[in-house]
Amino acid sequence: MHRHFEDELDTLRSQLIRMGSLVDEQVETAIRALKESNLELSKFVVEREQRVNELDLTIDGQCQRIFALTQPVAVDLRLLLAAMRMNNDFERIGDIAVNIAERVEALESYTDLISKVGGMEMIATSRRMLTQVLNAFIHTDADEARKVFAEEDEVDQLNRQIFYNLIDAMKSDPVLIEPAAHLMAVLRHVERLADHATNIAEDVIFIAEAKLMRHKTIAAAGI
Repeated sequence: MHRHFEDELDTLRSQLIRMGSLVDEQVETAIRALKESNLELSKFVVEREQRVNELDLTIDGQCQRIFALTQPVAVDLRLLLAAMRMNNDFERIGDIAVNIAERVEALESYTDLISKVGGMEMIATSRRMLTQVLNAFIHTDADEARKVFAEEDEVDQLNRQIFYNLIDAMKSDPVLIEPAAHLMAVLRHVERLADHATNIAEDVIFIAEAKLMRHKTIAAAGI
């Protein structure tokens, strides 16, 4: 029974890494489609969403089966609890990739605008956070996971600055109002990508060190 349990956990971990790698690739492809105004790549992201959804259900079912058939304790229980949360975050990241891909056509003539207002920098930072936190999970590296927190602050700062840059751009040229609105929608998704990467970083720390990091700001304030 013990050997079977360990095998189940190993399979779960492998499936999570597979899920993370899949959505990481989805995000990378969606961003490339946006940068290159490549509609074929954007369609590919949308079409591949089904694979993400199927893997989400597989992992969820596996977690439920392990809970139902075993009584996990200590680090095994932490892995299971974190796995359910991480799977949810990965699935949401997959949705974000699709949402970005669906804006490619509306922005295909405005890649210069994206760069000019600082959007590419914000996108690159969020993208880096996802890759970094996936590597942290693969190696159960809490220190690597912590690096993501500082980058989340950078994304928030960039997002605020870009908002004002877009307002200025729309004021100076009304033709930019519609593409700027689409870009704002994309950047909201990019901000959420950073949030989900941060959630996963917190779960990596929970697995590695048994430290609960979620809602750390609220906890620090004593609320």
